[in-house]
Amino acid sequence: MPEITEVFGSNVFNDKIMKERLPKETYKSLRKTIEQGHPMTVEVANVVANAMKDWAIEKGATHYTHWFQPLTGKTAEKHDAFISPTPDGSVIMEFSGKQLIQGEPDASSFPSGGLRATFEARGYTAWDCTSSAFLKTDDAGNVTLTIPTAFCSYTGEALDKKTPLLRSMDAVSKQALRVLRVMGNKTSTRVASTVGPEQEYFLIDKKYYDKRLDLITTGRTLFGAPAPKGQELEDQYFGAIKDRVSKFMKDLDTELWKMGVSAKTKHNEVAPAQFEMAPIFSTTNIAADHNQLVMECLQKVALRHGLVCLLYEKPYAGVNGSGKHNNWSLATDDGVNLLEPGNTPHDNEQFLLFLSAVIIAVDRHADKLRAGAANPGNDLRLGANEAPPAIISIFMGEELTDILMALGQSKKAHSRGQHYLNIGVDSLPSLPKDNTDRNRTSPFAFTGNKFEFRMVPSSASISGPNTVLNTIVAESLDQIATRLEKAKDINKEAAAIVRETVKEHGRIIFNGNNYSEDWVKEAKKRDLPNIRSTVEALAAMANASAVKLFEKYKVLSKEELHSRYEIYLEQYAKHVNIEAQASIDMVKRLFIPAVIRYTAELAETVAKLKSASASAIVQKELLKKVSDFLADANKKLAKLEAETKKAQGISEALHKAEAYRDKVFTAQGELRKDIDSLEQILPASEWPVPTYAEMLFKL
Repeated sequence: MPEITEVFGSNVFNDKIMKERLPKETYKSLRKTIEQGHPMTVEVANVVANAMKDWAIEKGATHYTHWFQPLTGKTAEKHDAFISPTPDGSVIMEFSGKQLIQGEPDASSFPSGGLRATFEARGYTAWDCTSSAFLKTDDAGNVTLTIPTAFCSYTGEALDKKTPLLRSMDAVSKQALRVLRVMGNKTSTRVASTVGPEQEYFLIDKKYYDKRLDLITTGRTLFGAPAPKGQELEDQYFGAIKDRVSKFMKDLDTELWKMGVSAKTKHNEVAPAQFEMAPIFSTTNIAADHNQLVMECLQKVALRHGLVCLLYEKPYAGVNGSGKHNNWSLATDDGVNLLEPGNTPHDNEQFLLFLSAVIIAVDRHADKLRAGAANPGNDLRLGANEAPPAIISIFMGEELTDILMALGQSKKAHSRGQHYLNIGVDSLPSLPKDNTDRNRTSPFAFTGNKFEFRMVPSSASISGPNTVLNTIVAESLDQIATRLEKAKDINKEAAAIVRETVKEHGRIIFNGNNYSEDWVKEAKKRDLPNIRSTVEALAAMANASAVKLFEKYKVLSKEELHSRYEIYLEQYAKHVNIEAQASIDMVKRLFIPAVIRYTAELAETVAKLKSASASAIVQKELLKKVSDFLADANKKLAKLEAETKKAQGISEALHKAEAYRDKVFTAQGELRKDIDSLEQILPASEWPVPTYAEMLFKL
């Protein structure tokens, strides 16, 4: 295998390639567009397109695609060949600036939430030149030039995840620069939100996956009794990686590195057959693009190894689910992390102001952050003593909390300075101790020089939650900048801002165990919202407060917000409906026939024993037990069918989603109880689907 340094970015039309292949003036003009948002001329676009085409063809590409992220949460692409016919009947390979900058997919076939009538098909994809084009290669050897793009309607509304994210990045950059300017920074020209999204996932042998209709259609097991062993021995986390999985991970790293995704960390997670990968930080839009590639590659590479990658938040009941830890920060274009406390955070005025902005934003808009992390899978995960609860709070650690509380009371604050851990073994070095511990139960934790938003769903795009995060922080920075710009004494005003932040928003800071019932009670006293379901959470993205916020910073219009609300409610209902239909199918066609066959064998055995005057007590008791569970299951099956039919007949989106949440989802859960009880009674040879023990431990 070639050196990693040779492999990394080898399929990316990156800055190095652009420098080599573009005329100097074209390159400079493109960099101004990328870095400063300068308009791109047709002449520049044509030169870039031609160079990009030549590079791609040299690497084996025959087609190009505008790669975009519609509101399905997945990615979409339409492939066009580079060929262009000539008068003599042959073809030449062409790719123009117009083709690079703009594409036209059918917008009517993607969710629009009423923004577009179904007969109005025109939509546009627009090149996002801040995210490098790259080559995708499939297992058939097809190579495609892949161009990251935004996706909008004919009338200009955003129909995708990328457009609002880019808008939110501009908003937070503009307001952060205002704060920096008034603090004396005259050199930084842009502030970027940065993200390092850790990705959790499960692997399962494909032969087991193929026998589970629930996994195939919904991504999670709708039925399944617990395995004899789960995660209770705590022996999975950071354990030795099995050879088969290690081979998969090596292949995954190579695929990602080729496309410039900086996959760095890999390890076993807490649950059996659960794993995690983490990249190096990058700007938020690139991190979002790369995370989509990570999810795609996880699933593609797994199949090469006879495995299936499960990205669903809770594929198995009773063991930890998967999330996506969204490590977020702000950095200037000249390399300053604005959330870096330094050695004396109590004296670091700039840090304290930006920290205050985040605290204000999260406290004021906790409901919107929760909405940004809402999906049906996360409803099964949040608050289950394995992930943050549905209550948003901020972990700051003892030292920073002490500093903030002292400043809030106008007292002199002190930092503890650098401490070292002496482990007590002479041959081991003393270890520098971080200023704060880590709190894995916190949904929004400060971890040294960034915030870790731990609530993001494992299967979701990170664009949504980061759009919210950028926008709410832009608002608080706007207010801070306005106060500082009007102040006669900037230092005095900065101190007042920090002091008021602690007094008015300190309720959001909690350093304890977020899993405890005591915290739920305490959060209620603090009047912090506890939003338990996706259906409740989504409302926060379409209320008057959300409209005012997102319209003010030109991130999402009222129409765009309401369209997303409608789309996500509809998706929730459809998701639960699919689960219900899969449950009904499996019970009718797999579980009931299997139980009937087994009861018939038992009844025959009882009859034979009776005719032989032998005791059949055990067999009779077992037959009654199984028959009783079967009868209960049949009643609950009828209930699930009836509730599903009722929910399907509701037209209004919110009422429909509520019916699926309160009636259909509940009925499916009740049906599961009897089926899982039957699984624990029937012989293994009679059970028609792979068990948890097989799926979780036979990799």
